[in-house]
Amino acid sequence: MQLNRRALRIADRMRGESCRLNVAECFVDGATILDCGVRALGGIQAGLEMARVCLADLAEVQLVPGDGDSLGLPRIQVVSDQPVAACMASQYAGWQIQVGKFFAMGSGPMRAVYGKEKLYDDIGYRETAHHVVGVLETARLPNEEVIHYLADKLALPPNQMTLLLAATRSLAGATQVVARALEMALHKLHELGFDLKQVRAGQGSAPLPPPATDDLTALGRTNDAILYGGRVVLWVDADEDQVRQLGPKVPACASSDFGALFTELFQRYQDFYKMDPLLFSPAAVIFCNLRSGRTHAFGRTETQVLRRSFGM
Repeated sequence: MQLNRRALRIADRMRGESCRLNVAECFVDGATILDCGVRALGGIQAGLEMARVCLADLAEVQLVPGDGDSLGLPRIQVVSDQPVAACMASQYAGWQIQVGKFFAMGSGPMRAVYGKEKLYDDIGYRETAHHVVGVLETARLPNEEVIHYLADKLALPPNQMTLLLAATRSLAGATQVVARALEMALHKLHELGFDLKQVRAGQGSAPLPPPATDDLTALGRTNDAILYGGRVVLWVDADEDQVRQLGPKVPACASSDFGALFTELFQRYQDFYKMDPLLFSPAAVIFCNLRSGRTHAFGRTETQVLRRSFGM
């Protein structure tokens, strides 16, 4: 698939259109940094491009109108015929990067080069690359110590790294996070033991929330957008009984915490990783089974919860 090469083409295009995208380019110890929403203004277009980088250009990413859910907000939509490679090998934020006081959730195709997550054993994909591309969800720019850490883990010199950054509270950051509805559905299926090779295509969307003034509120709103407003359609080639049995466990309503705002749960548990993992999934998931020709719908969206989260 050459995920990093595909993503680099988009990153290079962004560098050439940095003024239009409100993106700032800089270099840290030779590594190319594209600030899409830390100190730079960024915006929705920058966020859409970030999402395309995250997905290694294996998906269409669009801002589409809302569809009568009473919120009046546009949605971020992702469509892919290579959903496992795009979402799991690349987009999933499975690399926690902590160096001193710097912390970021790392995603994008650089993960496939690092390859330390067990997930890569399960999906059977890793890659080598001469130049890696990653996306960091973070509120600060990396220093040389962070770049050296990444260079060591990736076994590449810094000048062969391109990193895109945005804080969650920025427009670009919120946009690229909300573009993860399809990825969250696939991750949930993987956690439930479903063979992802059976997923042939996928479409996911979630509302783009209003901007927040701090990262915790922004983290809450972007997660709520998917948990309570995300809708995913999966085209699978699977045993009909397996879809019937597994389907009810996939949407967020399978969790006993469903209905609470993300910020409320964060305050309750004081740790993102202590929350119920069953919660992290889109609100509604539809399975179109190519093997049987039947369609199954599970879960529900919760507009009132979203209105409360979004301050509407």
